[in-house]
Amino acid sequence: MPEQRTWRKSSYSGVNNNCVEVADLPDATAVRDSKQPDAAALAFPVAEWRAFLAGVDRDEFEG
Repeated sequence: MPEQRTWRKSSYSGVNNNCVEVADLPDATAVRDSKQPDAAALAFPVAEWRAFLAGVDRDEFEG
């Protein structure tokens, strides 16, 4: 039986669903395109996902 995942998206995504969704896995975080929920998702190890979020908090990805 496939694993049930609870997907969530940012409250900043608005009503058009142009965003990514994330789901917690036992040892990773899964990321998918909200417009294509049946397509493949990417999984990132917990440490990498936390490092990414920390970089976002520090504005490391501002263009």
